Amino acid sequence: MPEAGYSDSEIATIKAEVEHFEKVRNEVKLASGDYIDLKLYEPAMRHLIDTYIRAEESEKISAFDDISLVQLIVERGPDGVNALPKGIRESKEAVAETIENNVRKLITDEMPINPKYYERMSELLDALIEQRKHQAGDYEKYLAGIVDLAKKVKNPAWGTSYPASIDTAAKQALYDNLDKNEALASAIDAEIRKTKKDDWRGNKVKEKEVRNAIRKHIPYEGQVDLIFDLVRNQHEY
Repeated sequence: MPEAGYSDSEIATIKAEVEHFEKVRNEVKLASGDYIDLKLYEPAMRHLIDTYIRAEESEKISAFDDISLVQLIVERGPDGVNALPKGIRESKEAVAETIENNVRKLITDEMPINPKYYERMSELLDALIEQRKHQAGDYEKYLAGIVDLAKKVKNPAWGTSYPASIDTAAKQALYDNLDKNEALASAIDAEIRKTKKDDWRGNKVKEKEVRNAIRKHIPYEGQVDLIFDLVRNQHEY
């Protein structure tokens, strides 16, 4: 920068502005829940920032290491709030909106896996947001509620009573989306596991076999389509 004609004071001002807006950028991404997971690249990013922007020892971009904000809240409870950037942490409203946005993002991401369950989680989140807006003074109660919801969103088995036979995430998704019909969910799960072949997704012949396996237990074509989409989104299958 000196070679480009900048004075020492101008260099210091520019570096301070870059540091400020870099912090603002990170806080906005976290608060909105609209971010790309760059954790794998953070060490190199920190090195670049330290080398070209800052003179002092590099500082971590986030306090979350290799876990998401929702996972942090699940593991630490309300204390997870302390890991938020200072600019967010100092405002209760900013903390609440940041957690809400990140829980909402997770609900949206997981919706195809279990639509009925995550629709219910979305409704619970809406209710908590309304409660916060109308009962601003009861922040601790709200925080306890959002932590409990985060646990349910992260792990559907948390606080949900499933029959003993509904013992996997895939069965739980079938159960929730088949009007809690335990026998039907178990039967379709067993049929799919017996029928599906390796790399069946995207293969028309193999997908048709899975669809026919579902059709053996469901007579309505519209519902077959819904359950087939649900099955296709299950990691276990």
